Amino acid sequence: MRFKGLDLNLLVALDALMAQRNLTMAARSINLSQPAMSAAVSRLRDYFSDELFVMNGRQFVPTARAIELAGPVREALLHIQCSIMSADRFDPTQSVRRFRICLSDFMMRVYLRNVITRVAQEAPSISFELVLVDDDPNELLRHGDSDFLILPEFFTVHTHPRARLFDERLVCVGCMSNEQMAGGLSLDQYMSMGHVTVKFGRWRKPSIEELFLPGIGLQRRIELVVPSFSLIPPMLQGTSYIATIPLRLATHFAEIIPLRIVEVPLPLATFSEAIQWPARHNGEPASVWMRKLLLQEAQCYRGQYFDRSKPGPCR
Repeated sequence: MRFKGLDLNLLVALDALMAQRNLTMAARSINLSQPAMSAAVSRLRDYFSDELFVMNGRQFVPTARAIELAGPVREALLHIQCSIMSADRFDPTQSVRRFRICLSDFMMRVYLRNVITRVAQEAPSISFELVLVDDDPNELLRHGDSDFLILPEFFTVHTHPRARLFDERLVCVGCMSNEQMAGGLSLDQYMSMGHVTVKFGRWRKPSIEELFLPGIGLQRRIELVVPSFSLIPPMLQGTSYIATIPLRLATHFAEIIPLRIVEVPLPLATFSEAIQWPARHNGEPASVWMRKLLLQEAQCYRGQYFDRSKPGPCR
């Protein structure tokens, strides 16, 4: 189909090239042969009077004009997908939809694994791609790079819809052999001991407690920084280090690693985990179905471990 002299199929090719930066992989992603993709690149260059991509080894490096086009083209294709192609009735038992969800490894372990188990039973042809949150949430949603984000509510953006999943609180963990933690920790102990913390992705985003502590005028002694929550409990073994992590993660690891779990001797705020999705997906049947399932599963977590007078597995 042509629109003002432009074959609209070429926009699909341009979007694939921007995503893959490789001719062969881009062609495969949209079911074109390599010669057909090469022809599409040539036609795009003629239409826009720009090289659009230059070769660097086997990688296609976009020109300034290609980068300028990428956002509007992506948004146009997503709009077509969500408002026209997704208008049909969605049947999860027959769908082969793949959902791309960005979240922390903490939420993968304690929450989403149960969602995936349920989907495997109810909609066995639906699949997932799970990605650790790294980029700016607003950009991920605006460009349609994710179907859902799962993250603490105060990290969500106001330009896209969201819903609360459940509340979470922080506890202090250490090796079971760490006798300094016996009977709990005083504030002086907490501040004097070496800490393990996490920073995420290439932007070195801080963990939850790192956002709370400066607000109450405290700075810990950080001895070890790791790239994911899941690395913290193993790194505590055989050391006198401690860490401040979500309670559900602590109880998850306490089943396989001997940990001491005590209350944090600070008035750290509780926080809520939330889901967020692109505004353009708000009425998409597949998104609505998955959203409902995510919220249903979250009901099992509400209130769990939240009462500070009943610390559950803390010992």
